[in-house]
Amino acid sequence: MSDPEDAPKPSPVSTLISQALLPLIAKVPTSKESRSNTPVDDARKTANAAAAKAAVTAGTLALPPGAVGWLTILPEMMGVWKIQKQLVADIAALYGKEATLTPEQVMYCLFQHTAAQGVRDLVVRVGQRTLVRKASPMLIGTLTRRIGARLAQRAAGKGMARWLPIVGAVGVGAYAYFDTAQVATTAIDLFEGVIEVDAIEVDG
Repeated sequence: MSDPEDAPKPSPVSTLISQALLPLIAKVPTSKESRSNTPVDDARKTANAAAAKAAVTAGTLALPPGAVGWLTILPEMMGVWKIQKQLVADIAALYGKEATLTPEQVMYCLFQHTAAQGVRDLVVRVGQRTLVRKASPMLIGTLTRRIGARLAQRAAGKGMARWLPIVGAVGVGAYAYFDTAQVATTAIDLFEGVIEVDAIEVDG
C-alpha cells in the first residue's frame, strides 16, 4: 500500500481550478424554460445557442497575446462553465426535472466527457435508470481535485494558444462550442431516463 506522502502533489494550476469549481457547483441555477412537449428538439436548440455563446466567450478571452493571455485562461474556463451550468438547468427544465436537479447532476453533466474518472462516484447507470448519489463535502473536495488535475492538462494547451492570438482564439472558441455540445448530449441522455437521487451522503 502506497504512502500518502508519496502521492504526487497537485500542481498550482490544478489547485486553482479545483478551488474555482467549488463555488461554481455549490448552487444550482434557476431556469426560465418551461416543460416542453418536444424536449429533445428544444434541448438541442437551446444547446446550439449556448454553444455559440460559449464559443464567443472563450474566443474573446483568448485574444490577448503571449504572457498576458495566460491570465485569461481561468476566467475563460469559468465563463464557459457558467454558460454550461445554465444550459444543464435549462435542459432539466425542458424535461420537467428542474425541481429535482442537484449540484451532483450538474457536475456530472459538465465533466463526464472530459474527466469521467473525476465524477465516477456520483452517478450509477442501470439501463434507463440513473442513481445520483448525494456527495459529502469531503467527496466534493476529492472530485474537484480530480477534475482540476485533469483540466490542468487542457489549460496548458490553452496557454500555448495564447502565443497565436487570432488562430488560437478561433481554436479555443471552436473547442468551447464542441465542449458545450458534449455537455448538452450528456444532459439530454441523463434527463431522458428515470433519475433517482440517493438522500444518503457518500464520503470520499
